[in-house]
Amino acid sequence: MGETIHIYHTNDLHSHLENWPRIRNFLKQRKQKHVNDGESVYLFDIGDHVDRWHPLTEATLGKGNVDLLNEAGFDAVTIGNNEGITLDYDDLNSLYDSARFDVIVGNLLDRSSRRPRWAETHRIYQTGSGVRIGVIGLTAYFKPFYEALGWNITSPLDELKKLVQEIQQSVDMIILLSHLGIRDDEMIGEQFPEIDVILGAHTHHVLPQGKEVNGTILGAAGKYGHYVGHMKIEVDTSTKQVVEKKAVLYEQGELPPVVREAEDREQWFRDGEELLKQEVTCLTTSFPVDWFHTSPLPEVLCDALTEWCGADCGFLNAGLLIDGLDEGMVTKQDLHRILPHPINPCMIRMKGAELKEIIKQTLNEDWPHLEVKGLGFRGKVMGSFVYSNIHIKDRAIFIGKVPIDPGKTYKLALPDMFTFGHFFPDLQRLEKKYFMPEFLRDVLEWKLKQ
Repeated sequence: MGETIHIYHTNDLHSHLENWPRIRNFLKQRKQKHVNDGESVYLFDIGDHVDRWHPLTEATLGKGNVDLLNEAGFDAVTIGNNEGITLDYDDLNSLYDSARFDVIVGNLLDRSSRRPRWAETHRIYQTGSGVRIGVIGLTAYFKPFYEALGWNITSPLDELKKLVQEIQQSVDMIILLSHLGIRDDEMIGEQFPEIDVILGAHTHHVLPQGKEVNGTILGAAGKYGHYVGHMKIEVDTSTKQVVEKKAVLYEQGELPPVVREAEDREQWFRDGEELLKQEVTCLTTSFPVDWFHTSPLPEVLCDALTEWCGADCGFLNAGLLIDGLDEGMVTKQDLHRILPHPINPCMIRMKGAELKEIIKQTLNEDWPHLEVKGLGFRGKVMGSFVYSNIHIKDRAIFIGKVPIDPGKTYKLALPDMFTFGHFFPDLQRLEKKYFMPEFLRDVLEWKLKQ
């Protein structure tokens, strides 16, 4: 005798709720069909469902996303870095208060070095025929960010070794919900033959028929709800052995249309915007933005960033500001609209010689029109660089009115997106101080209120 087990998985939706109506209905219909057919079915989300670019997510601090997962009938989720490090400690601690699903994350501890009350390291599910499925969840190791927020993040691989040893004698199959990325998933597949299925996320990879690594099958459904993943697992019920594993992806655009899907998408957006209509300040003048030429609002934000960090100087790219602000009342909705990015302030100490080279790199003539993707950036192009207390004249660089001193230590304020090594590789090795949980829009709000 055999049993068919169906696993449906989503990942990295990043609050692209425009794709959610079809996904929700598809999953609910599939789950009901398999239940009616007497087959076991589970729905898992592999993290980064939350993204604060969307007004509903911003206004509810992710709780709106939890409501959507509840409604769709998910059985379990793990967290991604967007849940983990774009909410402050208390907001993450309360994010899943109304969840009707399990939250599985095995490498996160609270500030008391205890497992968070809302999380489990693993969960064992039992199918109708008695097959025991051990599910483990792991999230990406963003240690400096978690520590700045008050969490203790531990090594995913170290925790995985312990958890596999702990549960493997008690289960017939192990599934890993991995918000670690494709490279780690492939490595885990090589090193942990005990794991039957790895459902992946984080690097937005697409595996149309899955990928087999040393007998372990990897699945992943890209990003933004473009796909829904489906694993079909056949088990010999007499031996409780997995005999076949198949992976497939369904394209969101090919899923059946849903009545009122356009209305749902618009309503979620409007609901978020309405909740964000909290007055912040009243401007007596307008603050326009130009991505490629000097304009007021980027300069205000850059000065605010430098002041917030207590730095000697600072820089940022004008493309961070999606739009300017008009004279009159400013609301949280306005600030969210022009600065939707989950980007934090950062300060780095470095010698003047290092700072001089970094500033020279910001003068790259190709960068202003560069389309930037990832790193928390939710805009379109880089834009020109804007400076605070940095002056460049005839190739000479001044901090304030004094030429930069190669041997002196300076404190530089900048958006955290520039600290990951992509644009400024030399910054990766330097010690950094991240200011969390505030985003750049919080810094701008603070400055405009003064």
